[in-house]
Amino acid sequence: MKAGFDLTTLGFMDVDSLGKHLGIEFVEAGEGYLIARMPVDKRTHQPFGILHGGASVVLAETLGSVASWIMLDDPTNQRAVGLEINANHIRSVRDGWVYGRCTPIHTGRTTHVWDIRITDEQGKLVCVSRLTVAVIGS
Repeated sequence: MKAGFDLTTLGFMDVDSLGKHLGIEFVEAGEGYLIARMPVDKRTHQPFGILHGGASVVLAETLGSVASWIMLDDPTNQRAVGLEINANHIRSVRDGWVYGRCTPIHTGRTTHVWDIRITDEQGKLVCVSRLTVAVIGS
């Protein structure tokens, strides 16, 4: 991400959205990475009481989309929208928090590609995802 990015500028995440509904919180931004966390609870469980794979994908796409937004040259005239996402679910989680760390693979003029690694509270890998984002005019 851009050096010195201030997470408090992400106020738009406080409006009604899927990220807010699932309890996603941005916790750290640094040179080349963005981290958010998501609770593993009744909002994010699948019927068998473990983290729903779709919730992991929501965390991954939220991270990548916001990371792309941060990278936009002119966010008033540009939008970052998901184009393709994949995810490999490695380990189940029953409760607590999962943490997503988003790093760039490619940040071009019209597309961005992000690597998102989701881990549990012990740092064990839960999910690996790759997101392609299209940068379009608003």
